Amino acid sequence: MGFPLIGETLSFFVTSNSIDMHPFVNERLKRYGPLFKTNIAGRPVAVSSDPEFNYFLLQQEGKLLELYYMDSFSQMVHHDNMSNVGGYFHRYLRRSILSHFGHEPLKRKLLSEFEDVINHELHKWTNLPEVDVKRQTVPMLFDLASQILMSHKPEENLGEDLNNMLQSIMTFPLYIPGTTFYKCIQKKRKAIKLTSRVVEERMKGYSCDNSAEGCNKKGDYLDEIVGDIGKEAFLTKEFVPFLLFGLLLATVETISPTITLATMYLLDNPSALQQLTEEHEKILKNREDANSGLVWEEYKSMTFTRYVINETLRLENLLPGMLRKVIADIHVDGYTIPKGWVLLVMPTALHLNPNIYEDPLTFNPSRWKNIGSNGMAKNFIPFGGGNRPCTGAEFSKVLVAVFLHVWVTKFRRGSRGKKRFFSGLRAYVAVACLGKRLVLFWGCAASFVGSGSLM
Repeated sequence: MGFPLIGETLSFFVTSNSIDMHPFVNERLKRYGPLFKTNIAGRPVAVSSDPEFNYFLLQQEGKLLELYYMDSFSQMVHHDNMSNVGGYFHRYLRRSILSHFGHEPLKRKLLSEFEDVINHELHKWTNLPEVDVKRQTVPMLFDLASQILMSHKPEENLGEDLNNMLQSIMTFPLYIPGTTFYKCIQKKRKAIKLTSRVVEERMKGYSCDNSAEGCNKKGDYLDEIVGDIGKEAFLTKEFVPFLLFGLLLATVETISPTITLATMYLLDNPSALQQLTEEHEKILKNREDANSGLVWEEYKSMTFTRYVINETLRLENLLPGMLRKVIADIHVDGYTIPKGWVLLVMPTALHLNPNIYEDPLTFNPSRWKNIGSNGMAKNFIPFGGGNRPCTGAEFSKVLVAVFLHVWVTKFRRGSRGKKRFFSGLRAYVAVACLGKRLVLFWGCAASFVGSGSLM
């Protein structure tokens, strides 16, 4: 369990420049097997990479486990109302998000909105000598999410601020002037000021008839939330700006690395890129109206595109570690994980397991032809699992698919757009302890720089 007090924190904190599992985990999996214990930042932690056990655990939320947040992220989106709302808040949040970001809204209107925004953004990219995909997608996603959430087009360059802020989440939450975390919190306050202003303006004209002059109803997500203020105990005009900020942050941070890595892997795998291009050119060829935009049936026909997205998510490991707090003793294989411990479920160990995925570090979208739904349920959990999978999973996959569609049909990849223009992929871990809570976050910072022009 390592040194007194700090346990194995130092080993766990060492950065890794590989897409493989972090050496800390890899070494212990070989030594102890798929379930082992450690001590990080003074907290006892059980780490599991066993597919069957993980599948069981993710069904036990509220019974044996409860959600556990890292301090750095908690301080980024924290509001007092978030501390005690529990499962009811998550159910409310899931329902409200799906009503604006789920299957029906995606099919009815968001698909075409995605295409318009991405077309516009890629046109702007053609004026740049080089494109840092990670950095350029953040403001694009921020503006898009702002429009869907609150019908707001930010005048200030908050997308760039958010880009810098995201890089600061993986730091010790040390709030001292001059530290990265301090600067991060200052940028967060700027964003909260924006969302607070939007909420205040919306509330002023909300209690009105839609046809009345000065009525601020937009029919968006914010309208629904504002309408529920006073009906739900946790929804207050002070809390809603934090909620909006958290959703903006989640949208940007989950989708931008997926787009970045997908473009990198495809440019490094010409045969996969060719298959993807042929699939999307076939969609254009089969249209009756050459000037029409994407429709839902075309999206559903993107079989190889789904393979590319799945393979990117498998290698990206958006959720390399899912934290849960043990609220009742868990008994497994003659061992006991005591109440009060932290449990770290490891999707990374599943996604990169050679017994599950042949040659796991190789980008091979075609492997998904032979993977059934049962195998995906237990061995592929990029968006979490159990009772609380990511509500925005379909939203994310549709958005990435539309980006790839626009990219391969309207954007010519320059001859320089190869690995040497990939400016850095770094998996890293940030661990700290404030008070009694463990801070743990695994992230992937990626920037792909390429060149190209519109076809």
